[in-house]
Amino acid sequence: MPDNVQGPAIDRGDRAALRADCANCFGLCCVALTLTRSADFAIDKDAGKPCRNLQEDFRCGIHTELRTQGFPGCTVYDCFGAGQKVSGETFDGQDWRRAPQIAGQMFQVFPVMRQLHELLWYLTESLSLEPARPLHAEIRRTLDETERLTHLPADAFSDLDVAGHRDVVAELLLRTSELVRATAPRRKKRDHRGADLIGARLKGADLRGADLRGAYLIAADLTGADLRLADLIGADFRDANLSGADLTGSLFLTQAQLNAARGDAATKLPPSLGRPTHWDR
Repeated sequence: MPDNVQGPAIDRGDRAALRADCANCFGLCCVALTLTRSADFAIDKDAGKPCRNLQEDFRCGIHTELRTQGFPGCTVYDCFGAGQKVSGETFDGQDWRRAPQIAGQMFQVFPVMRQLHELLWYLTESLSLEPARPLHAEIRRTLDETERLTHLPADAFSDLDVAGHRDVVAELLLRTSELVRATAPRRKKRDHRGADLIGARLKGADLRGADLRGAYLIAADLTGADLRLADLIGADFRDANLSGADLTGSLFLTQAQLNAARGDAATKLPPSLGRPTHWDR
């Protein structure tokens, strides 16, 4: 490990460092990523080209009107804090406008950092799960290694085997999930991993302890459903109705998944996540 690489900095009891802080980012998600004209984005935009709505101060000019202006995909996206890490640490506060020579590398590092930060989110959650205690030592080691990778110098990211590291983490998260879901009361075999549940009528369904990893729940009716202890990693909740659903204790749920769904004041959420503002409209 290079001498200038910092050690673990994630507080395992607080995921604040894994939440997007747009005020301390140089608008990287608005530049580095490709946008494709669709129901989520009103325009086509190549990677490395600033979005037309990005202002000189790196703020979005239509932030409060993204959904009505045809950019609901922007309200769903979550960088897990990768933006401020790349802006403030990896590139030491240099921005791509004043230092155009670093722009290309910065835009390449950002999506890699985002993947690592997402893994940190899941691993940090895993350490809070009591049924997974037999795995906690291994989880800590993997979390520390993932955190170490986020502190690598910019030129090291091009050689980083992110896919290989994701596979290691994925296997560990699966084992964690199995231990936790085994505690679900009256658990039946509910293996819906990668299932096509688009538009499914699951109102009031008892999905406690279900494996919904990567399931397609687009526009599904989950009104009043019980999703406690359900593994939701990678589940697609776009336009799913979560009104009155109980998501407390669900596994590996992210803010981006909630932002893509519909819900109401009766939807019960894990304490680490917030109620999307558009649910109140």
